Amino acid sequence: MNPLISKPSDMFDRDREWQALTSFATSGQPNATLGVVSGRRRQGKTFLLEALCEATGGFYFAADQATEAESLRYLAAAVAEFTESPLPIRFDDWRQAVDTLLAVARERELPVVIDEFPYLAKASPALPSIIQSALAPRRAERRNSRARLLLCGSAMSFMGSLLAGGAPLRGRAGLELIVPTLDYLLAAEFWEIEDPRLAFLVHAVVGGTPAYRREFVEGDTPADLADFDDWVLRTALNPASPLFREARYLLSEEPGLRDPGLYHSVLAAVAQGNSTSGGIASYVGRKASDITHPLTVLEDCGLLQREPDLFRGNRMLYRINEPLVTFYQAITRPDWTEWERARDSARLWKRRQHRFESNVLGPHFEEVCRNWVTGYAPDGLFGGHITRVGSGMVNDPTQKVTHEVDIAVFGEPTDGTEALLSIGEAKWNEVMGMGHLDRLHRIRDLLSSKFDTSHTKLACYSAAGFSPALKAAANQDDVLLIDLDQLYPKDRADQ
Repeated sequence: MNPLISKPSDMFDRDREWQALTSFATSGQPNATLGVVSGRRRQGKTFLLEALCEATGGFYFAADQATEAESLRYLAAAVAEFTESPLPIRFDDWRQAVDTLLAVARERELPVVIDEFPYLAKASPALPSIIQSALAPRRAERRNSRARLLLCGSAMSFMGSLLAGGAPLRGRAGLELIVPTLDYLLAAEFWEIEDPRLAFLVHAVVGGTPAYRREFVEGDTPADLADFDDWVLRTALNPASPLFREARYLLSEEPGLRDPGLYHSVLAAVAQGNSTSGGIASYVGRKASDITHPLTVLEDCGLLQREPDLFRGNRMLYRINEPLVTFYQAITRPDWTEWERARDSARLWKRRQHRFESNVLGPHFEEVCRNWVTGYAPDGLFGGHITRVGSGMVNDPTQKVTHEVDIAVFGEPTDGTEALLSIGEAKWNEVMGMGHLDRLHRIRDLLSSKFDTSHTKLACYSAAGFSPALKAAANQDDVLLIDLDQLYPKDRADQ
């Protein structure tokens, strides 16, 4: 981290992002450079960029939804204030405006931030091309400027296309920073929740978006497990709380979504447990070819993630990226009118506990377990360097059934070849016993004909505990038992 630009004391985590921004802002390049910052809304991008400008004396401009002429007027006023110009500044077009932005950093390196860039590009589609021309390598205005031009936006599909393929700005950027949500362990620390079970429950509802604690619920954190249900009722299921409608807004804010109903139905299908394109199409009542575009758009905007079935490479699995969207689709949306009326929300929430357990907590527990394996499992636990983590389906022709593997871990043992290091089953609210282990033994036998299973450990992940017999079996070298205390280690701040 740049020793001259200390991270603000009120900034939680974001060490990697702050280092990337400060390094870009103080790169020492003799000419103007371009950076792109993106990420879903409410992740703290604006906070990061405003802090960068405060620390370096940089220029920050937040665009609004406006016409081109109005946006140019707003920008001209902001530049006049920043430069303390004794005369009003006027921009007749974006070429003039961009050259002026480059000119404000003639004397020294300076961040020049344009936040909410998609708003400007929507009103002025030629703007990316204008910036490309302004940053031409031999152009005098670029060579005489030391501006660190940063374009920022939350429309992930648009921001992702800025530097892709034949886009005008491809090859122009020296920084492409995506600001992610906080993972489940960082979220627990951010919400200041020590109890692993409570931390998981909160994360299953609101995920790792910082703004949901700071602005949306004004710091309201459940006091303990007994307070969790009341907390849900006064936040995510409270029609007076901004959190209540947030999942709707996340979708509506994405440009290019021409049929919101279809997109909501696709997300609902996934929230109901349909993870393949065929299952999703069947749920929404469309042909598989009809939902290819919605799936791609939802993936591009960061609401869906697509992963291969690790045992069937040609089969893709879809999961919702944002826990609040899953909660909305599984709990809030089906009973929207009743929640909005708020006449007997406590009773309705009690009636929906089974749906919360099966559609929200169960799948979320599997995802947290996969994230733990990827980022926090102790070195050497699985007997090799981990290369891939996911899930998959295994056919059992003898018993004429299909087995689902919740956590599959591939990696490199000591000989350097790829092997199946572990297969695991995850249960949120079920005490696991020998039946689960026997099932994993059967799956490993089935997979031995296709994969190297000589190193494969059998892992049981449970938030409810393990039977005495299973605990005794865990003394074997190839059996692992993972509980909440391991997923949420007490020294997690040092992880």
